[in-house]
Amino acid sequence: MDTTLRISTDPAALDVALIHRFLSEQSTWARGIPLDTVQRALAHSLCFGGFVDGAQVAFARVISDRATFANLVDVFVLPAFRGRGYSKQLVQAVMDHPDLQGLRRFTLATSNAHGLYAGFGFTAPLRPQSLMERYFPNIYIS
Repeated sequence: MDTTLRISTDPAALDVALIHRFLSEQSTWARGIPLDTVQRALAHSLCFGGFVDGAQVAFARVISDRATFANLVDVFVLPAFRGRGYSKQLVQAVMDHPDLQGLRRFTLATSNAHGLYAGFGFTAPLRPQSLMERYFPNIYIS
């Protein structure tokens, strides 16, 4: 069995059912998200699928204008495949992508993976007083 993580940005390679199942049932940030919402999000994002032996085991999505700004979201590795360095490989692929170079701002929000992202230069906002948001954490749960 090959345990090498192959990363692809080909939208046709993504296992949309797996991505939806993880986000809607296992994630802490998108529980209950409808399939059509996931499909729209994928269609309008730069997506990174991580594959082992042809099966998708990891995912990350970047929302970006590909010139000045990007936001990294929906990063996950399936539980059975954690602890193998796949999250680092996935984030490295994101950071190395040619369309995401020279950006003025690259953001993300995380509640539990600060150490992972710090290794790629992410920090707390330098000027948090300049950031604002509209946040609806339970929008998909009825």
